[in-house]
Amino acid sequence: MKDISFLAKWAKKFWKKVPDQVVRLSIPILILIIGFIVMRNLLVPSDFGKYGHFRAAAIDELVSQEIQYSEHEMCFECHDDVVKAKNMSYHRGVECEVCHGPAAAHIEDPEGNQLPAPRERGYCPLCHEYLPSRPTGFPQIVSESHNPFRACVSCHDAHDPKPPTVPKECEACHAEIARTKALSHHVYISCIRCHKTPKEHNIRPRAHRPEKPSTREFCGECHDEKAPSAKGVPRVNMETHGERYVCWQCHYPHLPEAH
Repeated sequence: MKDISFLAKWAKKFWKKVPDQVVRLSIPILILIIGFIVMRNLLVPSDFGKYGHFRAAAIDELVSQEIQYSEHEMCFECHDDVVKAKNMSYHRGVECEVCHGPAAAHIEDPEGNQLPAPRERGYCPLCHEYLPSRPTGFPQIVSESHNPFRACVSCHDAHDPKPPTVPKECEACHAEIARTKALSHHVYISCIRCHKTPKEHNIRPRAHRPEKPSTREFCGECHDEKAPSAKGVPRVNMETHGERYVCWQCHYPHLPEAH
C-alpha cells in the first residue's frame, strides 16, 4: 500500500508540473486513441486477418459467385482462324471478351448463347478517340471528321485492324496537320523539306524533336522573286515584303493561304 500511495503522490506531483497546453493537447489525442480501439472492435470483422489482409469469409463468397468469363484460349477451339489472325495483329493484346462480353455461357452452349459483336460507331472510339494523354503513335481519330456516319468495321477488320491505306511520312502521329496540309498549296512538299528530322525522332519523338525554320531566307528559297522555283509559285520581294517579320508570323506554313 505504501508503494501505491507513493506512486499516486508522485504522479500527482508530476502532473502539476505538466504545462497546460500539453494537458489540453493530450485530451483529444486520448479520445482519438480510445475511439480507434472501440471502432476497430466494432467495425472490423472477427475473421479479418485469418488468412491474410482480408476477410476469411470473402473466399467463400467469391467461390459461390457464378462464373461469367472464360479464358481466351477457349475461343481457339472453335475460332482458330480468327484467333490466329488476331494474335498476329495490333489487337493481339486485347482479350476477346473486351469486345464480345463474358463468354462462359457461350462456351457451355454456343448456339443458345450467342455473343454480341459491336458494330456501332461509338464503340471503337472508346480506345481510339483522340486524347492528348495517350501514347505518341497510338492510333487515334477525331470521330467528327474521320469518315463521319460510317461504322468503323466498314473499313477496318476488328481482328486485324490495319488501316485501308498506310499513313505516309508523318501523318501517323500528326494527322491533324496532315489533313490541313492536304488542302493547301504545300500539299506536295515533303515534311522533311522544312523540318530537319533526326532518325531518332521515329523511336523517341519527344526526346529528339524536328527542327523548324528560323529565318526569312528559308521561305525565300522558293518564294523570292529571284528564286529558281517552279512556275506558278507565288513570288515576293523578300527585301521589302514584311521585312520586319518572319514569314510564319503572317502565314501558317501548313496552310499558307490563310493569313
